[in-house]
Amino acid sequence: MKKTALFALLLLFTAVGIFSCQKDSGVDPAGSDATVDRKALLTQWADSLVKPGYQRFNDKMAVLKTKTTAFTAAPTPATLLDARQAWQTAYLEWQKVELFEFGPAESVSLRNHFNIYPADAAGINRNIITGTYDFEVATAIPQQGFPALDYLLNGVAMGDAAIVQQYVASAGHRRYLTDVVAKMDQTFGTVYSQWNSSYRDTFINNAGTDASSSLSRVINAYSLYFERYLRAGKVGIPAGTMTGTPRPEKIEAYYLKGTLPLQLATTAHATVQSFFNGRAGRPSLKSYLDALGAKDSRSGQSLTSIVNTQFGVSAQQLSSLGPDLFTTITARNADAVASYNEMQKAVRLIKVDMTSALGITVTYVDNDGD
Repeated sequence: MKKTALFALLLLFTAVGIFSCQKDSGVDPAGSDATVDRKALLTQWADSLVKPGYQRFNDKMAVLKTKTTAFTAAPTPATLLDARQAWQTAYLEWQKVELFEFGPAESVSLRNHFNIYPADAAGINRNIITGTYDFEVATAIPQQGFPALDYLLNGVAMGDAAIVQQYVASAGHRRYLTDVVAKMDQTFGTVYSQWNSSYRDTFINNAGTDASSSLSRVINAYSLYFERYLRAGKVGIPAGTMTGTPRPEKIEAYYLKGTLPLQLATTAHATVQSFFNGRAGRPSLKSYLDALGAKDSRSGQSLTSIVNTQFGVSAQQLSSLGPDLFTTITARNADAVASYNEMQKAVRLIKVDMTSALGITVTYVDNDGD
């Protein structure tokens, strides 16, 4: 009798030990499908998305630095157009990497240095006049990056001839433009170099699902970017969805206007969907969720199918706001609100259903008031 009881107890301890090992293995997300390999997914993101994306952006930044240097050395209509084109090209490329606000980018607050808009034109002018400024202080966030370059290359005067003359006459303007680009180059360089050295291995080896894991940081950055910086920042805030009053002056690339603001938004949206789906036959959020059998909480259908359907609808609605986003928000703002609403439908799928399926806790708080 005693031998039987001891044997039963031994079996119980063995079962508990096996369960504990499986739970801590780092391969079985959310206690579900043991065939899903998180490390393979992280490796795919690092080597096929983040590092190549950063390399392409680094190339565009190098051209931007060269062209703005040429403009400040010899301000002419031709060098202004070259600098402006390099800014537009780099700005579009930025949309493909801005969502990578985790790891080194999060550590240096890369987005704060690159793309918080609208630009603080009054603060920029004050900085130029005084010649004293510090890009690391909180008040300087909207006085730098791509929005500041938008003002400096397109908004300091009326018309290209007047802008050129402003730079010919003002050493302060030439210095400030140079310093803004130099700060962008230095800050991004820090992030880029870390990914090309030790951080890549740190990232892929941190394969758990806790709040400090790479997967959690990526998913939170992804969800936050879509919800706050794409849905709200690029469309909702200018359309006045939080206040009831349209504010078209809050669009991205406000001083240039034209087709660029919508190009930035549609590029960002396409990047979000591309990141979700990845490349056929390679690990991705889609393949991960499919392996887990993730379902839409309302319909019970495949979550990835529902997400992609909604992405398609929101992409189409966003594209309909063209060609000039400023004019659309001014003349037919209801269409911009409709675009925001379609993206909002995808927020629930990403922020609630996807994170639940992945066993990820949402660690950020959205405070846009909607």
